[in-house]
Amino acid sequence: QVQLVESGGGLVQAGDSLRLSCAAAGPTFLDHYAMGWFRQSPAKEREFVAVISYSGSTFYAASVKGRFTISRDNADNDNAKNTVYLQMNSLKPEDTAVYYCAAGNGPDVLGGTPQAWGQGTQVTVSA
Repeated sequence: QVQLVESGGGLVQAGDSLRLSCAAAGPTFLDHYAMGWFRQSPAKEREFVAVISYSGSTFYAASVKGRFTISRDNADNDNAKNTVYLQMNSLKPEDTAVYYCAAGNGPDVLGGTPQAWGQGTQVTVSA
C-alpha cells in the first residue's frame, strides 16, 4: 500500500505564497500513477484542486487556475519516491482548508476516488 506524506502547510497572509509537498512511500501498486491535490474547508465537501499525470499533463479547478501550479518528480528507481508539489501563489482567505494529496489512476484521482489519500496538511490564509 502506498503511503502519502504531505508537508508545507502553514499560516500565511492574503497575497502570500506557499508550497506543499507530498511524497509517496512504500511499494507501488500502479505503474505510472497520477497524483493530485484536494482540499476541504469546514462545513464543505472535499473538492478537487489539481491533478498531474505521470507524464506531466495537468488539470486545475477553475478557482485556482492561474494561481496554483502542480508539478512532480518521478522516482527513477525502486528506492526513490514519487513526489508531487503544489505551488500556491496569490493566496486568498477562501483558499483556507486542509489540503490532501491523492494518488491512483488518472480518472479515479480526477473523480475524487483515488487509490490512496494523504493525511492532510492545514493551510490558513488570513485577510
